[in-house]
Amino acid sequence: MNDNGNSKKRRRKGNNNNNGNDQDNGDKKKKDLKGIIASLSLLEEQEKEDEQEHDRASNDDASFIEEKHKTRTKAMLDYYSDFQDCYSEVEESETMKRKRSRSAACAAAAAAAGGGAAAEPATTGDGPHRRLWVKDRSKAWWDECNQPDFPESEFKKAFRMGRATFDLICQELKSAIEKEDTTLRNAIPVRQRVAVCLWRLATGDPLRLVSKKFGLGISTCHKLVLEVCSAIRTVLMPKYLQWPEDSVVRKIKDEFEAISGIPNVVGSMYTTHIPIIAPKISVAAYFNKRHTERNQKTSYSITVQGVVDPRGVFTDVCIGWPGSMPDDQVLEKSALHQRANNGLLKGVWIVGSSGYPLMDWVLVPYTQQHLTWTQHAFNEKIGEIQNAAKDAFARLKGRWYCLQKRTEVKLQDLPVVLGACCVLHNICELRNEEIEPELRFELVDDEMVPEVALRSQSSMKARDAIAHNLLHHGLAGTGFL
Repeated sequence: MNDNGNSKKRRRKGNNNNNGNDQDNGDKKKKDLKGIIASLSLLEEQEKEDEQEHDRASNDDASFIEEKHKTRTKAMLDYYSDFQDCYSEVEESETMKRKRSRSAACAAAAAAAGGGAAAEPATTGDGPHRRLWVKDRSKAWWDECNQPDFPESEFKKAFRMGRATFDLICQELKSAIEKEDTTLRNAIPVRQRVAVCLWRLATGDPLRLVSKKFGLGISTCHKLVLEVCSAIRTVLMPKYLQWPEDSVVRKIKDEFEAISGIPNVVGSMYTTHIPIIAPKISVAAYFNKRHTERNQKTSYSITVQGVVDPRGVFTDVCIGWPGSMPDDQVLEKSALHQRANNGLLKGVWIVGSSGYPLMDWVLVPYTQQHLTWTQHAFNEKIGEIQNAAKDAFARLKGRWYCLQKRTEVKLQDLPVVLGACCVLHNICELRNEEIEPELRFELVDDEMVPEVALRSQSSMKARDAIAHNLLHHGLAGTGFL
């Protein structure tokens, strides 16, 4: 019993010891947990402090960068301002130097032009200036032509007109083509500008030869030709190539009737072809099949349709349609056709070749195979009117040789040049400038009967009546016999 009691006491003591140990362990765990929590709190506080410190550092960096940018910008603006002031001072100084050295520069340019090669540097009290380079070109030929004692026959041979007509053209164009002298060189005179253009049109010579004749650059000569032709078209065409007024129309009718016996004829019409270099676009449109077959050489061309009075002066022109177009289609595209549609050609005739259709205002010859006596007589008389246009175009191409050969002028610039040639032709014709016999040109333009040769029944009856009256009144010739 004592042993059992002791055992119980020992068990109770052991339990008490175990409870004490468990309590100690729990207290220890609680302390450890509090320590961990405290450590986490401390870490969080440190992280917050680090973030705040980083934010402050970032803000400080941004402020520093912005302040530095402002400083650099201000420095750049100050530098630019100083540079502008310095540049203004240098520019002002250079301007003053140029003004003071103007006379010396002009003298150097003159010396360079006379002596050939490069002129010596122009010098003043402020130091040397840039060189003036002038290529050595002789204009002795033009200087000789421009002399008052130069033979009139030689002048006319060179420019296809007399000196008086040449002077008239120069006077008319002076306001449009005259240029002012500059500091470094004198402008090309008006007479030389006109001479370059006329020589180029008259001879058709390449620009390199024109350059040698007049002592000018090749590009300068090309530019002068286009400028003068444009001025002729703008200034002289309204004066020398326009549809005639009513009083002049009556005179033209009388002259044509005196030639042929056909009344109410106001013009003779013809279409010719001007050879060109094959264009880069729309090549087929400019291909001239008839000229190619005849010459056995590929040909390209553009058309020029013209109406002339009895003297061979152009009263209407249509320039620039492709060479593949037949005459009747060119006529339909022209301003002349538009004028007729507006009723301005009512009651009058324009005589054309068999390449045009018979219309209310276009009178053409009979084209059927078996002609009557009356029709033969009519065709003979209408041929006399046609000769006025053919002869005019023959003189046009003979006088301006550039129309006989493929030119260096670009296709888009060619209508201006051709229009200038027609205006110059009119001036020569009105001033009775004779063309040299050796310059006469033989026209070769095939006439194709249009698909629809009859456009008006009333015009057919009118043509028959005219043919009958010619024979009935004894006005028909007998050249066809």
